[in-house]
Amino acid sequence: MSDAQDAEERAELGADRSLLLVDDDEPFVKRLARAMEKRGFVPETAESVAAGKAIAGSRPPAYAVVDLRLEDGNGLDVVEMLRDKRPDCRIVVLTGYGAIATAVAAVKIGAIDYLSKPADANDITNALLANGEALPPPPENPMSADRVRWEHIQRVYELCDRNVSETARRLNMHRRTLQRILAKRSPK
Repeated sequence: MSDAQDAEERAELGADRSLLLVDDDEPFVKRLARAMEKRGFVPETAESVAAGKAIAGSRPPAYAVVDLRLEDGNGLDVVEMLRDKRPDCRIVVLTGYGAIATAVAAVKIGAIDYLSKPADANDITNALLANGEALPPPPENPMSADRVRWEHIQRVYELCDRNVSETARRLNMHRRTLQRILAKRSPK
């Protein structure tokens, strides 16, 4: 990135460049914090709903990226607290379990965008800085249809407490077919 681009991006961020990153995947959140720092943000990380709410309550940031599903609860609780403490906070909800219902819920309580993992720092920056009228550009390398299908099956499997028979029933799929899918590696 050139100095001119860097200066332009910092100006676009505004005076308050504080960024809260809430995700329970420690390696991911640390990598994302470094990448966002290079883009001019001043990141602070939290790996739980409790830690995210504590930071939101004491030092509400100008920007936030919140994972939907965390070990100790739902990231939407952090979004609500951020909205209460700092109504102008630009919040992006990030999740590995994309669903229309959760996207609607996130936007209703104040998120400006909803991104499915894997999202990179450029996707997140574009979403945080997007003008309300203009849609951010599409991701450079979106998930393949096979990967989206696999993610959905894995999500339902986890929600059914890893019970193959119950998962197969809910997906309207034969149990043996589901077992074969679960035995394979995830598609790229």
